[in-house]
Amino acid sequence: MAQFYSPKRRVTTRQSSQIFTVTVSDLDPFGQGVARHDGKAVFVPGVLPGEQAEIQLTEDKRQFAKGKLKRLLSRSPQRVAPRCPHFGVCGGCQQQHADEALQQQSKAAALVRMIARETGVTPQQEPVIAGPEYGYRRRARLSLAWQPKLQRLMMGFRQAASSELVAVEHCPVLRPELEQLLAPVRACLSGLQAVRRLGHVELVLADNGPLLVLRHLDALKEADRQALLAFGERENVAVYLAPDSDRVEKLCGETPYYQVDGLRLDFSPRDFIQVNDAVNQQMVAQALEWLDIQPNDRVLDLFCGMGNFTLPLARRAAAVVGIEGVATLVANGQYNAHKNKLNNASFFHENLEDDVERQPWAAQGFDKVMLDPARAGAAGVMSHIVKLAPARVVYVSCNPTTLARDSKVLLNAGYRLARVRMLDMFPHTGHLESMALFINERAPEVAAK
Repeated sequence: MAQFYSPKRRVTTRQSSQIFTVTVSDLDPFGQGVARHDGKAVFVPGVLPGEQAEIQLTEDKRQFAKGKLKRLLSRSPQRVAPRCPHFGVCGGCQQQHADEALQQQSKAAALVRMIARETGVTPQQEPVIAGPEYGYRRRARLSLAWQPKLQRLMMGFRQAASSELVAVEHCPVLRPELEQLLAPVRACLSGLQAVRRLGHVELVLADNGPLLVLRHLDALKEADRQALLAFGERENVAVYLAPDSDRVEKLCGETPYYQVDGLRLDFSPRDFIQVNDAVNQQMVAQALEWLDIQPNDRVLDLFCGMGNFTLPLARRAAAVVGIEGVATLVANGQYNAHKNKLNNASFFHENLEDDVERQPWAAQGFDKVMLDPARAGAAGVMSHIVKLAPARVVYVSCNPTTLARDSKVLLNAGYRLARVRMLDMFPHTGHLESMALFINERAPEVAAK
């Protein structure tokens, strides 16, 4: 999630009693209205562009301020009623009060502004890659806390800007198959003997059904294991136990999998998979189109995970090499390549922040490069991508700040930023995901056109 102002500047904690009127002109990716007062930007949660509001300052920094809404004086036609009863308290969503078009418009505009400011290149705005506005999230981690005074188990998400829990009974951004499990899961866990010693519970929706991962702090007694087994069989949920952060034990259920590009990818409960399946399917298809894979191409897939892009690429290219820093994901990628009979896909377990020149894959040549790094970006490998001189590079990003930073390396090496699209992977939140296509103007494929 990009930050559009610096939290490290000198702060004057002015909890002013003065109430004044502002008109909001913009919406930042975090769902805050942006207004002007005393020559500086004022960020006010809960106010939309075009709305007038009475606000009170809560923070006053050198170049911007923050305020809280006291009274709304006018309403935007793009204001909608939030579907979630916990909105405004739960910290999971920030923009359910804005309609889908406004959310996407403000994020896409912020993406273009940031890239233009950092690189000097203003990308053309393209249609947003989006899926359902609600019911999209196929993975969630819910915290668990025993309340001694009330003698009950609380299950929910963290409050906004707080470590306190919000007891969640409904969550409309969850896939319906997971939302309908919230009450049964809480009831089951409340009945365990180990109820006071539970950490969290993860719910994941695979293509072959939901699964539950329970983090427990002490060894479970047989009665609790049997209760969880009965729950899994009754609700048709695969149940896994997690005694620590490194191990999971399957109690019941089938191995989970999801499908992409006609391929089946088995995964472990804690493996990273894209939360929004509808957007993931479109994102993979767009990457394949942009890379324009030819039958003789050798493709490099950096930060490849368990092969979300690698295996679809292998269906089209002569060879694909995937590089990933998490050993379990590499093992699953190799397994899924074998299971899908893709003998031209190979995986390496390497840290791409180390000296990549010494890694075994680095001596190979590649025609196209795909990369999907974490929030920190791909600074450690960008110079090597330039050295490889691929004809095309597709960069999928979950942080526009590091995308803009890494883009400059390619632009300085003669690449052209040809396409940029925003991915609405997390509607109603401040997450801003995107993908970009870079074309090597000096590559043979470009020179031939």
